[in-house]
Amino acid sequence: MQNVITQYIAELNRLYRAGNATEHTYRPALQRLLEDMVQAKNISPVQVTNEPKRIACGAPDYIVTRCDVPVGYIEAKDIGVDLNGKAHKAQFDRYKQSLNNLIITDYLTFKLFENGDPVTSVAIAKTCTKGIEADTAQFETFAVLVNRFVGYEGQGIRTSVHLSKVMAAKARLMANIIENAVGEDETCRDTAAQHVSTVFGQLKGFREVLISNITHKEFADIYSQTIAYGMFAARLNDETFDTFTRAKAAQLIPHSNPFLRKLFQYIAGYDLDGRIRWVVDDLSDLFNYVDISAIIKEFGKSEHDPIIHFYETFLTEYDPALRKSRGVWYTPQPVVKFIVQAVDDILKQDFGLLQGLADASKVKLKQNNGEKEFHRVQILDPAAGTGTFLAEVAQNIYRKFASQQGMWQSYASQHLIPRINGFEILMASYAMAHLKMDMFLQQTGYTSPNPSKGGENSQRLRIFLTNSLDEARSDNEIPFVQWLSDEANEASHIKEDVPVMVVLGNPPYSGESQNSGKWMNSLMNDYKKEPSGIKLQEKNTKWINDDYVKFIRYGQYFIERNGEGILAFINNHSFLDNPTFRGMRYSLLKTFDKIYVLDLHGNAKKKETAPDGSKDENVFDIQQGVSINIFVKKKKENG
Repeated sequence: MQNVITQYIAELNRLYRAGNATEHTYRPALQRLLEDMVQAKNISPVQVTNEPKRIACGAPDYIVTRCDVPVGYIEAKDIGVDLNGKAHKAQFDRYKQSLNNLIITDYLTFKLFENGDPVTSVAIAKTCTKGIEADTAQFETFAVLVNRFVGYEGQGIRTSVHLSKVMAAKARLMANIIENAVGEDETCRDTAAQHVSTVFGQLKGFREVLISNITHKEFADIYSQTIAYGMFAARLNDETFDTFTRAKAAQLIPHSNPFLRKLFQYIAGYDLDGRIRWVVDDLSDLFNYVDISAIIKEFGKSEHDPIIHFYETFLTEYDPALRKSRGVWYTPQPVVKFIVQAVDDILKQDFGLLQGLADASKVKLKQNNGEKEFHRVQILDPAAGTGTFLAEVAQNIYRKFASQQGMWQSYASQHLIPRINGFEILMASYAMAHLKMDMFLQQTGYTSPNPSKGGENSQRLRIFLTNSLDEARSDNEIPFVQWLSDEANEASHIKEDVPVMVVLGNPPYSGESQNSGKWMNSLMNDYKKEPSGIKLQEKNTKWINDDYVKFIRYGQYFIERNGEGILAFINNHSFLDNPTFRGMRYSLLKTFDKIYVLDLHGNAKKKETAPDGSKDENVFDIQQGVSINIFVKKKKENG
């Protein structure tokens, strides 16, 4: 062992004294040293990889693997660089937070970190006037450091909070790598100089199908979080608990989510961009050390929605500002239950449907390609988020089967899944919504049909990755991401054909709405008129373009098209009394027969107070006041 280290220092000295060496010059020497030390100790062989293109996108200089499974990472700086200085602190911190087993070195001093904490540091040589001088007294300590590094086994994870924090750190690093990769590819595309990766192709498809002006960073955030949650969903479905890899994840993604399955077929394949492959493998290896059974038990005992709690912890660790910037706020469960129960009661009282949300009656409708049969009570959450409202609708219906458990399997398959529809634009939230509904159905005893009998799509949950406020798309194909295009096309079937009777949820709030397509703008014209029909006489109509207003108009469109139904949202309450919204209020009064408004107030901007003079608490952690609004339209009788 001593000879191996001595030879390494001799080679460094030769290169160092030449006077033109850089940190890259020494890389082959360190690679050989590690491989020779492992071989000399008869440790199971490892592969030490250093790939310049991957490194340029933000990966550590060396990745150490055993049987293609990540073991550890090494970041090397030039000889003489201050490893404790400010110049590289941000990079080192990012790696320490994200990589469980890490060495930081200047080729002479080696600092080992595990789970972000310093373990040991050893200097095997130092520079002097003659070049590089070995410190043989430290050789044995160095050998111990290397043995610990290559023999590392991940820490056990038994709680959802611990898992969400570790997942967030790894997803954050992955996002940084993806952002750098697509930025590099865009430069290559602009100069027509090099190959464009499939990751950049997916960004192009994402811009065409979902969010036209999405930035590299926003795409990287969404993409990395989706991979993280896809891995989590796959591990939850793993009954074998054998070694977990990205290839195994692709097999375990539920058939009820064909989009995520197709995405993971790419993630698991040989075509996965090499610049991100290593960090995806590192994330998948994390789940080998997760006690999933303990996590599932914890979820079962939670008084609060475990999926929401898990996602909120993840987002807080990943980027605390991200949730606020997206206008995404998770609705308190009592509010969700109130809205869903109100809809159930109105269906019984106003529409004569004795089973309320559980009504399984059907109607026949004439359409362009003939007559089709649909369930009468079709339900849509156009901003489904993590599926809170849809899960509560399913729970509300399931409670009616408490004494009829034997009927649940056929009812869920024939009359529940075909009626619950959701649209979501953010992939991570979309993945969580699927996970929530899958977990709910499993807990009720529902067993998914065998996908070999009828194909994958026969089981799919009708929660779609799509931009609700975009017009329905005609069938088309997009290079690189046919599965993304397929998802949008399936959502278009709901937008065009399905007679939606109930629209409910918590639409996003965003004063500076980016949803400005022609179709949505044409619908919004109804809100931008005076009751007399002339253009709204206001100098500034900016606030009527808020996303929540567009979602109300969107829900109104579905109910008008169906001829009857219920629109039930919790949203910003500013439309109730602000003069700018008088055209909106007039349109709603004309369309609906009954309107129920429960103003929850909580508007810090208006300095609202409770009736007793105390602070007026908001049901959300926001300054804007909110209200629950339920609009009811009954079908007009002929004659």
